[in-house]
Amino acid sequence: MSEDEAQGRYAYGTGRRKTAVARVRIYPGPGTAVINDREPLRHFGRRELEEAALRPLRVTGLSDRVHISVKVDGGGVSGQAGAVAHGLARALCVLDAELRPQLKAAGLLTRDPRMKERKKPGLKRARKAPQYTKR
Repeated sequence: MSEDEAQGRYAYGTGRRKTAVARVRIYPGPGTAVINDREPLRHFGRRELEEAALRPLRVTGLSDRVHISVKVDGGGVSGQAGAVAHGLARALCVLDAELRPQLKAAGLLTRDPRMKERKKPGLKRARKAPQYTKR
């Protein structure tokens, strides 16, 4: 735990995607990231999900100047990666308001509203109907 973490100086952002919720804290410091007490690649298991989650840092060019700490739960790894990216972008806006146009242009501040559609009565899934039989 760094001196800033101990003193509580950080920027905070909450990100959501599908049913995943990420609580992101950004501290000044070395360019390290911790997601659920693990390194990002170990948490997500795939390089492209790690890159998607940390994209706001690349867009703003802050990947080597801030330390991020993330607690994420709910959903699957893909939804969690989207939630981390959303929360990270929001936290960067709190840290420095001048970063907002860059993040907005990259589409990182918009919450992705797509959710799983609920199952309807009489159907097998949300939209799949049982096979029709004429006789």
